[in-house]
Amino acid sequence: FCRVDPYGFERPEDFDYASYEAFFSRYLVVLTRRAIKWSKLLKGNNSIQKSLKVKRYIRKGIPNEHRALVWMIVSGAQANMEQNPGYYHRLLEGEKNAKLLEAIKTDMNRTFPDNVKFRKTADPCLQHALYNVLVAYGHHNKAVGYCQGMNFIAGYLILITKNEEESFWLLDALIGRILPDYYSPAMLGLKTDQEVLGELVKMKVPAVAELMERHGVMWTLVVSRWFICLFIDILPVETVLRIWDCLFYEGSKIIFRVALTLIKQNQAFLLEATNFPDICDKFKQITKGTFVTECHSFMQKIFTDPGSLSMATINKLRETCREKLLSQG
Repeated sequence: FCRVDPYGFERPEDFDYASYEAFFSRYLVVLTRRAIKWSKLLKGNNSIQKSLKVKRYIRKGIPNEHRALVWMIVSGAQANMEQNPGYYHRLLEGEKNAKLLEAIKTDMNRTFPDNVKFRKTADPCLQHALYNVLVAYGHHNKAVGYCQGMNFIAGYLILITKNEEESFWLLDALIGRILPDYYSPAMLGLKTDQEVLGELVKMKVPAVAELMERHGVMWTLVVSRWFICLFIDILPVETVLRIWDCLFYEGSKIIFRVALTLIKQNQAFLLEATNFPDICDKFKQITKGTFVTECHSFMQKIFTDPGSLSMATINKLRETCREKLLSQG
């Protein structure tokens, strides 16, 4: 068995190879079928128009060999990169903010210690590319600079695109457009969205909302990493990539779909919790196991389980939750 997965992550000691093999042999058939369809769709001209067909294709997963390209196109990163030739390199050559560089350096060794491609001994060592992308981004978006969590996201982008400049523009698409204000110093967007999730759980899985309230567990304690890291290090790699496929195309509501599905599917298990630490522990456990490993069926579930979830509903909830947070502030 391979101790390291195709993305360079070392598998944990207790990794269940047998059930993973069983899943992957089935999934491989799906991937092969999807790859043929995608090749036809892209037909060598590497452009995609948004359509119901494309949305359906993306929900069924983008094959790895097309993933970077499709993310670039559907997120708008490709257009931005083409409109700003040389911009990324100019950022790296320009004046630097010493405090920003220090903050980024500090986090370098903490980024994916379990990934062989980010080790100092790796050749090439991806830490160098990661450092460049974060430094460029911090100088491009001074309001955000650098916040923890961004290193993991940029790291994943580099693993998939194998290209610094593309990773930079995808990071910009996520932080600048797709995720509302998650990484600004006040993290208002992030706090708002955690509250929004709480409201959605009240509507869709009321028993769990009641459990949280009864034991005084704040949503931020159990889900903030889901939002900040976009499920990196929380769900299995293949599953995270499938979630990101949809995130780049459909926007931030995908995060709510995933969160609601995890909570709804595990409602009975969560409701067994009898105290505060128990709830926190159960929330860690629901992100492991076959349900989340079987990424293909998991992704089907996120579009059916939570029921309808329109962007209008989310925006309305965001407005009221943000006002509430600001009035408390």
